[in-house]
Amino acid sequence: MSRLVVCADVGSTYTKVAVVDVAGGGLVATAAHPTTLAEGPLAGLKAAAAATAEVGGVAVDEWYVCSSAGGGLRLAVIGYEELVTAEAGQRVGLSAGARVVHVAAGRLDRAGLAGVRAARPDVVLLVGGTDGGDAETLLHNAARLSRWRVPTVVAGNADARDEVAAVLPHAVVTANVLPRIGVLHPGPARAAIREVFLRHVIGGRFGRRFARLVKAATPDAVLTAVELMADHTGGGLLVVDVGGATTDVYSALPPAAPGAATGGAGAPAPAPPGRRDPRGRGDAAGVLAAATAERIAHSGLVAAAEARAADPRLLTDDGVDRELATLAATVAVRRHARGDAGGRGRRDLRDVRLVVGSGGVLRHAKPPDALGVLDAVLSDHGGGWPVPLAADRVIDGDYVLAAAGLLAADHPAAALALLETLPGKDETRRAPTRRDG
Repeated sequence: MSRLVVCADVGSTYTKVAVVDVAGGGLVATAAHPTTLAEGPLAGLKAAAAATAEVGGVAVDEWYVCSSAGGGLRLAVIGYEELVTAEAGQRVGLSAGARVVHVAAGRLDRAGLAGVRAARPDVVLLVGGTDGGDAETLLHNAARLSRWRVPTVVAGNADARDEVAAVLPHAVVTANVLPRIGVLHPGPARAAIREVFLRHVIGGRFGRRFARLVKAATPDAVLTAVELMADHTGGGLLVVDVGGATTDVYSALPPAAPGAATGGAGAPAPAPPGRRDPRGRGDAAGVLAAATAERIAHSGLVAAAEARAADPRLLTDDGVDRELATLAATVAVRRHARGDAGGRGRRDLRDVRLVVGSGGVLRHAKPPDALGVLDAVLSDHGGGWPVPLAADRVIDGDYVLAAAGLLAADHPAAALALLETLPGKDETRRAPTRRDG
């Protein structure tokens, strides 16, 4: 017996909907509609769902929604020691779909706190100290934050948990992200950041009714799908999502691969999305600036970039969007693979065996053009990162990644079935009986 659910991604530019039969994991229909921020995102969500005409009068049993509307979550991370705890906190924040806008390490003084405030975070992630280790820095920083009513997640030294909770009664206190040196435990902090995102960011911006539907930030949902696919296939995986506001990069590497993070036994280790800039086509000027900084040649795109900045929904058939997508994808993957200026977060992607492209500009392009964007990334030898040695590439034409991530916890079999509908080697998947809206 069929059981239909709506899986929706409310993005900054477009809202994408997939109707899924979770009894068998079948994709019933897809549609898209411009995101309606002015009227409220529920209007665009309902319009996208209504456009799935194949569903007709069949009742939908449940809704699963993720969102990056309104710019997503701005996160500041405050840690104990920059190379260890602050880096762990930053990775956890990125994995939760947050844009990390500030990282501070050590005991905050007045200037340090001013720097955190100036970054205008929606949420602060306070970490520091292994369990049973030094707690003074964590308690000092908690006291510094006590007069600032910014939503805060505390994921530091467990032995100081009660004292920190007394100093920051408004904070969400969860398990340590770094209980022991070399052991990263991101799950509880990631979940706490997700809850704070839903309550304070989504609920605060768009109201409780919409917030009740939203189960995750979009990057968080996609990362969950990446984790599920990596565990299932056992191979290296790279996802490049060229969105209307940002270009996100995710990777999962086999444990034996250089640069792989610590993961479960025998399973690839997922990495959080890379730096979520350059911006997408809605900030095409930012893409050009990032490409210039990377010394990637481009010309004749300034006027087109300005037009897209003025109207992010502007669509043309002159190849400009694909050129911008190629620049954005190349820069974003470079940054993801290289890590920061000190080499932290470096990812050796040579063992990647599958590259998945996502985003409207790839979905609506002709298959050779969409795959050409990924080919440019895979042939980029000028960015100081080792490219995959032998990778297949596919396009997520039906946005099943976000849907699979949303369903993974409640309907894992259906989520895996969706991921298995991704195309075979060097193909794109476009189902002509489904409606795109």
